[in-house]
Amino acid sequence: MGVLAFCQSLLHSVFPPELRFAVSKFFNKFFLWFSPYCYYDITEIDGVNTNELYNAVQLYLSTYASVTGNRLSLSKAPNATSLTFGLSSSGSIIDNFNGITVWWEHIVTQRQSQSFSWRPLPEEKRGFTLKIKKKDKSLILDSYLDHILSKANEIRRKNQDRLLYTNSGGGSVDRGHPWESVPFKHPSTFETLAMDPVKKSEIMDDLLSFAEGESFYQQTGRAWKRGYLLYGPPGTGKSSMIAAMANFLGYDIYDLELTEVNTNSDLRTLLMKTTSKSIIVIEDIDCSINLTNRSKPGRKSQIPLETEITKVAGSNSSAGPDGGSSMTLSGLLNFTDGLWSCCGSERIFIFTTNHIEKLDPALLRSGRMDMHIHMSFCSFEALKVLLKNYVGLDEKDLFKNEFVKGMEQVIDDAEMTPADISEILIKNRRKKEKALKELLESFERQKNKKMKLISGGEAVGFVKEEKSSLTEEVVEEEEEKRELEKQVEYCEELENCTKEGHESEVEVMQKKEGTEGI
Repeated sequence: MGVLAFCQSLLHSVFPPELRFAVSKFFNKFFLWFSPYCYYDITEIDGVNTNELYNAVQLYLSTYASVTGNRLSLSKAPNATSLTFGLSSSGSIIDNFNGITVWWEHIVTQRQSQSFSWRPLPEEKRGFTLKIKKKDKSLILDSYLDHILSKANEIRRKNQDRLLYTNSGGGSVDRGHPWESVPFKHPSTFETLAMDPVKKSEIMDDLLSFAEGESFYQQTGRAWKRGYLLYGPPGTGKSSMIAAMANFLGYDIYDLELTEVNTNSDLRTLLMKTTSKSIIVIEDIDCSINLTNRSKPGRKSQIPLETEITKVAGSNSSAGPDGGSSMTLSGLLNFTDGLWSCCGSERIFIFTTNHIEKLDPALLRSGRMDMHIHMSFCSFEALKVLLKNYVGLDEKDLFKNEFVKGMEQVIDDAEMTPADISEILIKNRRKKEKALKELLESFERQKNKKMKLISGGEAVGFVKEEKSSLTEEVVEEEEEKRELEKQVEYCEELENCTKEGHESEVEVMQKKEGTEGI
């Protein structure tokens, strides 16, 4: 050992550092010239900025390290549900892309001591080295790196916590904080959704086609967005469908409360503050604002598209001087498919309603609401999903059970919602036979109640929408016409009084109420 140390010190004294560096550089070039491989270094820090490619490679390799790696590092973030695998110092891994083998090595070295700096660098110098055969470099290098970036974005989106946003009131839009968020941990998935499997498959295929259709939308010159209208009776799973969509795609949800929006400008601001890969939801749109169907025949007067939207659920002190909202229907339509709707990409708009017939046709056309999804009463196919999820009844055991056979005969006539059925199953989830018996009794009781009301001429609330009689349509139309005429009369009186400048909205309402009382 002493001899070796003496020889090393002799070489250092004989050969100056410059000469040793030149010799080392020559041998490195000589080695690379005859080597059949190309080497690419991807460092963590590029100058003073973080190298995004390094983070993408680290995330990409972490998914394969647990399978093919020999020396790995394990970590677990706070509140995380799973371990994270990674390459340790000097660890290596082999990957295969399009039938071509590549090699990765993780290099970690100590950084030389730094002088004073306002932005000190990490003590360790980390990086990845990619080794590819020279004959394969031109075939896969660019496409392989694009593949890594794409996969890393997909992994990042799936691993990160999804958020549920809501627009806050009190003028927060003006202060630059229009959205407030909380973690979104809704457990609903398409597997647990009570719906006909064929219908579910169509929706999932449409969502996948949208999420993977960036090149298609660019090729056709269309904004990368899509609209869905969920309509049906309460309790049919509209909110669960939205949660299932978000979990399926890994998107955040923006729950837009229209009663907190005062102007079209505020609506545009809210839209601009949303992110890509998100779902923008307006629930119960027929209850949030007055979007009466303007196309029904027999109307003496119609509210124009530019008419101000009157809030239904409460008032906002920060609204217009008349206490209402100056947001217009045209502003809402432009929100869904106008120029401002294109200030982002990969976004989904979802409207929900219990009464689709009350919505204006302009809101329902293709380009705004591209796919209409009817959330109907529970069918037998949907019932099978509920029975499997709640009481563990597999499909092979369905028709062996007499209670289930009875349900198949009466479920369509009973017209019960998945929410009502779920409540019965939850209450008896530990007693399968009791749950099935009580559920069958509920179906039969609901069917008999409906039949009695029909025979007594009181079936208005139970007859399906498509089977409504002509008399019911006339009554409904007359009621809507009277309501519309009242709104038009109110708007005209308010406009006249505003021009005269001596009566407020409250005085107009008092005068109108006093006249009606007389």
